[in-house]
Amino acid sequence: MDGLAEKALKVLDSFRLDGKVALVTGGGKGLGKAIAFALAGAGANIAVAGKTLKNVQQTAQEIEENMAKRAIAIEADVRNPGDVKEMISKVLQVFGKLDILVNNAGVADVKPITEFPLEKWEYIMDVNAKGVFLCAQEAAKVMLKQGKGKIINISSLQGFVGRAGDPAYAASKAAVNLMTKSMASEWSKNGICVNAIAPTWCWTDLTKPILSDENFYKSLRKRIPIGRAGNLEDLFGIVVFLASEASDFVSGAIIPVDGGAIACDGFPEVPV
Repeated sequence: MDGLAEKALKVLDSFRLDGKVALVTGGGKGLGKAIAFALAGAGANIAVAGKTLKNVQQTAQEIEENMAKRAIAIEADVRNPGDVKEMISKVLQVFGKLDILVNNAGVADVKPITEFPLEKWEYIMDVNAKGVFLCAQEAAKVMLKQGKGKIINISSLQGFVGRAGDPAYAASKAAVNLMTKSMASEWSKNGICVNAIAPTWCWTDLTKPILSDENFYKSLRKRIPIGRAGNLEDLFGIVVFLASEASDFVSGAIIPVDGGAIACDGFPEVPV
């Protein structure tokens, strides 16, 4: 126990990301933009990647102007192996290393399963599952040489349960969960921690029209013990923790950020 108190006095320092380099895919808006902000707020320099260049450029510009951290924008389609290799190469050219990868790029669609187009199913699986595989694979090649790194995959509560009209998104996030565990099993011994975050519904520009439906939101709140949908800043703490030295003994975990939703079965409370 010698020195434990001294270490405890410095515990907050272990959450700092000063001097670290983080790459966030799908960082042009929504959860990805919030994650990029959180990592920059903790001290990291940021590479923001996405299919829509103007969106990732906007995120990078806001980080540099408001958070005094270096940030670059990279146009990339995570489904494309060539784009992914070029994305990682650009990060190394600019920053010389890659400490943190956040696999956030993702898409979703819901419609009756008997009418679900194969092309849409393949697209969702390609972005959400294949994209995570390709990005993690290329990032790990760099991190293995460095002997250290953090990979954070953005999953979903739908990776644990199915829902009507969802043959693709839920399946893709279940794939992310098990890829996370397989990657952690292989790379942890080399200093690479691989974990996933599984949010519930969060307020974003994409979800606002659905969450603004009074009946839907009332039903959703009943399924979440804390009683609300997530806010973007609800992801700040967990992503910084998983990206930092504070989580060096955490690998292979799928961590819900869901207001307690997965802790209950979603049925109404029994009258007492």
